[in-house]
Amino acid sequence: MNPYHQFVVSFAQLIAAGKSLPLGEIPPHHKSKPAADASVALIFSPHPDDECIIGGLALRLLRETGMRVINVAVTQGSRKERQQPRWQELKNACNHLGFDLEQTAPNGLEKISSKTRLEDPQHWSAAVKIISTTLVKHQPRVIFSPHEFDWNSTHIGTHFLVMDALQTLPVNFQCLIIETEFWGQMSSPNLMVESSVEDVAELLAALSFHVGEVRRNPYHLQMPAWLQDNVRRGAELVGGQGGAAPDFTFATLYRLRQWKNGRVSNVYQGGKQISATDNPSSLLDLIR
Repeated sequence: MNPYHQFVVSFAQLIAAGKSLPLGEIPPHHKSKPAADASVALIFSPHPDDECIIGGLALRLLRETGMRVINVAVTQGSRKERQQPRWQELKNACNHLGFDLEQTAPNGLEKISSKTRLEDPQHWSAAVKIISTTLVKHQPRVIFSPHEFDWNSTHIGTHFLVMDALQTLPVNFQCLIIETEFWGQMSSPNLMVESSVEDVAELLAALSFHVGEVRRNPYHLQMPAWLQDNVRRGAELVGGQGGAAPDFTFATLYRLRQWKNGRVSNVYQGGKQISATDNPSSLLDLIR
């Protein structure tokens, strides 16, 4: 008998069992709230749910370093009838994780894409101003944003929206830029951050609050497998070709750079791996 048969069966059984788990309705168990003067990390989320999917590092910054994490809802999706329900779902998800939440417009920004950037400069400029105002208001030490090849048009649009907004700020503004991936893989991530079982469970519980989306497509049940595949990819993309794989079970890949003197620059050579037992505050020391 194939010794791997039961191994594979167990994965299929887990997915089937996961379909009966509750969506939302899971009480949070927050630790202490960040201090009033805590440093800020902003997540520029193209859609409601991205804050959970790419949120492994953000959750650790909140819980392990005391940073204040604010999710900025760039859009609330393109379907008009779902924009307000998605906003409520997003509030519930962020509340579960302990993230603060800000709206860019009553129903989120519209037409955030590279096409709009090229063909409707007036609309684009107004959206850039909203993001610039958010950056000035919070003076974040860290920002999260999709990378420029993240396939989905709104994800790519959000990347350029944030980068264009940074260009409008005073030259002395600086922060860490942590680029994220979901739909399209990065060719050159340089940071792999492990998530504990407890953190992954919290991210999945928060993702389940996006009830209207996961009922349509239960992608929250595939997220652990995606985090596991990130370990496979990150072992060599971040750790170096032919290198030994770290003893991680779940991880998220990012590209970490710095915004300084009005441009993007690297903060270190090679790749960096943050285990579940490392304190991610070491990343904040890279701002110089």
